[in-house]
Amino acid sequence: MKNKKLSEEATIRDRSIVNNCSLGAWTELGANTLMEETSFGDYSYTAGDAQIIYAEIGKFCSIASHVRINPGNHPMWRVTQHHATYRSAQYGFGEADESEFLNWRKEHKVKIGHDVWIGHGAIVMPGVTIGTGAVIGAGAVVTKDVPPYMIAVGVPAAPLRPRFPKEIAEKLLQIEWWNWDKKKLEENFHDLNNLENFIEKHSKA
Repeated sequence: MKNKKLSEEATIRDRSIVNNCSLGAWTELGANTLMEETSFGDYSYTAGDAQIIYAEIGKFCSIASHVRINPGNHPMWRVTQHHATYRSAQYGFGEADESEFLNWRKEHKVKIGHDVWIGHGAIVMPGVTIGTGAVIGAGAVVTKDVPPYMIAVGVPAAPLRPRFPKEIAEKLLQIEWWNWDKKKLEENFHDLNNLENFIEKHSKA
């Protein structure tokens, strides 16, 4: 049931597959999510039908449906780019698969900060870092790093505009509200809806 209350134990919806992952408190994986070797921070969620492999994802991230993070590559520089060349055992061309090529993607993890929103159908390529507070537009293909609090759109994704002026973004990064414990979040929850008041109240001297 979609509106079922979440808890400190991760909520994993129907037909999702999770392999060797670390899921934070109050997290939710929507139906048909595939997640492998990924750390997923507190309060983050996927809307479903997402594939996330070899990634580090912060807290309070919103990942829309049909997002793919760290998709597989093919060896275009070889005679054939078919995966038989590195999954040779599967096709009977060798005794073992090629670990060097298969490990490349694992060694190029995607790193996503806190409070990042990734829109429907976006793709984040291996090795990319997306800064805290950033927004990735629907259908974007992210091939380069995205700075904190930047909105990036398009194919390939390019900066559109900052979410906030630089001084506001810097203050939010300084406050680090995403690291507050549950009690402090509850006590200051309504502050999150008013940017000006939030900055004034919680900025460090």
